[in-house]
Amino acid sequence: MRDVKDRGPDWFRGVYAEHYPDVVRYGLRRLDGMAAAEELAQEVFLVAWRRRWEVPARTLPWLYAVARRLLANHWRARRAASPAVELTEAVGPDRQDGIVRLIDVRTALARLSDDDQEILRLVGWEQLSLGEAALVLGCGLAAAKVRLHRARRRLAELLRDRPEQTPSVSGQLGGVR
Repeated sequence: MRDVKDRGPDWFRGVYAEHYPDVVRYGLRRLDGMAAAEELAQEVFLVAWRRRWEVPARTLPWLYAVARRLLANHWRARRAASPAVELTEAVGPDRQDGIVRLIDVRTALARLSDDDQEILRLVGWEQLSLGEAALVLGCGLAAAKVRLHRARRRLAELLRDRPEQTPSVSGQLGGVR
């Protein structure tokens, strides 16, 4: 581990090179498009540079926490806009079941609270350990375990309680809006 006094340009270049792709992927899973994810990553690393003396040795969870706070500010500003699920390519019957299932999962996930969505994404998509997710969320390990357990249970309930056939995806899926 490098000394905190050595937090100059070389330290930053190393952190950036190691974690930039991870932060972009984090953004891609939460934003629409590569440009938005890259912009988020740029903002995250700007904060990292400005607060480099505060960045802990376990850098990635800290960067995710910064990204999470930046996204929270972003979503608060855009609360009125609602995302729409759009499939523009014609879907063959062999892929239809997978896409229907994906839509079901995304719909159920969207119905969960922001906190439930975040713990599921951190552990499932970002593949953080519970300890790392707890750091991102600013809570203890026990609280993260409870949050994850409850979020998984609520997601499973939503998936189990869904209608047998979603009206917007019945029939041919090409051009669903």
